[in-house]
Amino acid sequence: MSNVVVLDNGAAFLKAGIGGDRDPTVVIPNCQGRPSSSKKWLIGDQLLSHQDLTSVSLRRPFDRGYLINADLQREIWSHLFLSLLNINPSQSSLLLVEPLFNLPSIQRYTDELIFEDFGFKSLFVADSPSLVHLYEASHRPDGIVSKTQCSLVVDCGFSFTHAAPVFQNFTINYAVKRLDLGGKALTNYLKELVSYRAINVMDETFIMDDVKEKLCFVSLDVRRDLEIAR
Repeated sequence: MSNVVVLDNGAAFLKAGIGGDRDPTVVIPNCQGRPSSSKKWLIGDQLLSHQDLTSVSLRRPFDRGYLINADLQREIWSHLFLSLLNINPSQSSLLLVEPLFNLPSIQRYTDELIFEDFGFKSLFVADSPSLVHLYEASHRPDGIVSKTQCSLVVDCGFSFTHAAPVFQNFTINYAVKRLDLGGKALTNYLKELVSYRAINVMDETFIMDDVKEKLCFVSLDVRRDLEIAR
């Protein structure tokens, strides 16, 4: 079994697993939630398994794409590493995916969490565009990405969307373009649509975010999908 833990620490979801596995072992919301029927704050999988998710109060360690609550992130990571992945950090290395243009102060907080609080042996930090490029090039060695060693990766996150050119597995930071629009804005728009046409769900952020993830998609044939929807 590999002793490398891979963690994509997104603002909306945590995707984590063991190096060498095809798919993530754990995909959970990166937040704490307290249902209206409970007095206890729940983490990730605990929240998803709760029966009543109406009017859930949410606390997120990220805001506008940046880590703002290191204590909350520590608590979520502790549950992830010890209870869900069942790993011993002192005997493991960590591959961490961080946002583009992450602030130096946030990087220092993250390093302190990883080495001082959890005691990982080593850390490698990467951004998602370079990893996507590397995966595509290695997955299709005869493909155009592998041959040209360059690509344009569009990364749609919770708060931002980045268009990032990658050359020889390195993201060209000075050429990255950012749009301050992400999944959070789409969830809010979906809440407005449903509230206007059916029932008021403006306070049901967690439920509507789950609806968006499970039922919404990018249409490849708009006319056909509109006909189906009618």
